[in-house]
Amino acid sequence: MFLVDSHCHLDRLDLTPFDGKLEGALQYAQQQGIGQMLCVCISMDNFPQVLAIAEQHDFINASVGVHPNEQQGEDPDCDRLLQLADNQQIVAIGETGLDYFRSEGDLEWQRKRFRHHIAAARQSGKPLIIHMRDATEDTLRILKEENAAEAGGVMHCFVEDWEVAKKALDMNFYISFSGIVTFNSAKELKQVAKNIPLDRMLVETDSPYLAPVPFRGKSNQPAYVRHVAEHIAALRDISIEEIAEATTNNYFRLFKTASRSAQR
Repeated sequence: MFLVDSHCHLDRLDLTPFDGKLEGALQYAQQQGIGQMLCVCISMDNFPQVLAIAEQHDFINASVGVHPNEQQGEDPDCDRLLQLADNQQIVAIGETGLDYFRSEGDLEWQRKRFRHHIAAARQSGKPLIIHMRDATEDTLRILKEENAAEAGGVMHCFVEDWEVAKKALDMNFYISFSGIVTFNSAKELKQVAKNIPLDRMLVETDSPYLAPVPFRGKSNQPAYVRHVAEHIAALRDISIEEIAEATTNNYFRLFKTASRSAQR
């Protein structure tokens, strides 16, 4: 079985169980069937490390972008993002979007940053990784205004209801499920996971955050994406192999990349 962790922050993992070595976490993930990972950038300060991780491992891709809540360091415009994205290791723009949960006051700076990322995705032909929290209406509105459907992408760590999912699907976006879908409280999200077309679904950890049951509350890691896939398979009454095959194919189709690890 081959699974993809479509969204993780390998530069931020808790490596204590692995003697402080990233290689230990990666090897453990591979032992659990995780054959490909996307290391997602959230700040320009960390971008060199994110890129280096991808360059050093043929089963890891990377993205370039600045998280909507990030207020330290460089805030790249479209041209700067295009410059950094001009690298075969970079398969996506983001994560980007809007987050009104952690930020207060006039958030026009977030919306401006978001528009820069969408423009870079459209011009580079690389899909968007969208972060959306307590900002559903504005996120969907800006995606539509900026013709983000031309770039496509993924609604990462999706937590909304089926109506919002349908709007995202209509704009050429995939839906990615994290460990949140395993939480007992996530009733509406479980329904989305049951309804979503298999050819538009991804799975992720968002590690080191949002560990799935049975590790909820602990530091997350890519190996645990298997628990997300197993839970969705149970919800849909199909095998984990079917979820693995579909989400893996979706990943390589969306991010326009071949499995380098499978070619070794």
